[in-house]
Amino acid sequence: MKFLDEAKIHLKSGDGGAGCMSFRREKYIEFGGPDGGNGGRGGDVIVEAAENLNTLIDFRYRQHFKGQRGHHGRGRDKTGAAGDPVVVKVPVGTQILSEDKSEILADLTTAGQREILCLGGDPGYGNAHYKSGTNRAPRRADPGWPGQEIWVWLRLKLIADAGLIGLPNAGKSTLLAAASRARPKIADYPFTTLHPALGVVGVDDNRFVLADIPGLIEGAHDGAGLGDRFLGHVERCPVLIHLVDGTQEDVAGAYAMIQGELAAYGEGLVKKTQFVVLNKVDALLPEEIEEKTANLAQAANLADPGEVFLLSGVSGAGVTALLRAAWRHIEAARAAAAEAGAVLEFTGAALETMYSPLAEEV
Repeated sequence: MKFLDEAKIHLKSGDGGAGCMSFRREKYIEFGGPDGGNGGRGGDVIVEAAENLNTLIDFRYRQHFKGQRGHHGRGRDKTGAAGDPVVVKVPVGTQILSEDKSEILADLTTAGQREILCLGGDPGYGNAHYKSGTNRAPRRADPGWPGQEIWVWLRLKLIADAGLIGLPNAGKSTLLAAASRARPKIADYPFTTLHPALGVVGVDDNRFVLADIPGLIEGAHDGAGLGDRFLGHVERCPVLIHLVDGTQEDVAGAYAMIQGELAAYGEGLVKKTQFVVLNKVDALLPEEIEEKTANLAQAANLADPGEVFLLSGVSGAGVTALLRAAWRHIEAARAAAAEAGAVLEFTGAALETMYSPLAEEV
């Protein structure tokens, strides 16, 4: 299955049904009068976050979605049926952007979340609606109003608890394979990872989702290499794991380069909690490890070189310690988010009680 994280689609809600102009004509009924019914409302266009989707590849083959037109009114005061809505299912974590990408119309972060993007057109009135004491036989019936029509961009940002960043060949895919059951492509040449990959990590009976994105190179924010388009998939991660290849000469320069690309990208990535990791220590001598750890700690402004994690994705050394540290921060972030949600829910309930009719009576 191909990975696609951006797509442009066309949405149109259904037009409203037309009203009917009709008069009641029955034998022995002298004054039948108008009995044309109203039309039905057009179908809405709804986007829904589906749990079983993880790519936008379906929108490569279908770009147009249209709600059903409302049915026309009929005689005998029969109102037309409303048009069926069209539900566009997208992966969890999808953002809906305007055509010029200047505005976020919806952000679907939980499974089952729904948003109405285009409202169906209003129905037209039948001639029975215009009957009055001075107009006993109106000959007016309105057409339905047209539905809304827009082009939108879908942008997928994967939902993960921790993200792996670093230069190409820093060992990100190897760590993902060692920490989870994911099987990303691993090779000894740059850019083996062409698309983001997810893995479920288990540590001490706890589980979290780890995201691996393609490596960054200098000038990625200007489009060099694969660019920085995949950084959007770690925007929602509370933790970033920065892997630095210990076998290269200038580990401090590699760290600074990635930080520069994160700063150029923006979206608060440089402010996120980062775990600095010196990878591939199985290929280094003890004195090399000590020297490069000190250089990396200085580049990352760490008070103690011991804060730099030493890792070998091949042998598994240091993997558990890193995952435990990441989980402690993820657990704290989840608790803070749950507390913030509880406070928001409590505040909403308090406001609802404050302005309820019962509160006014009391």
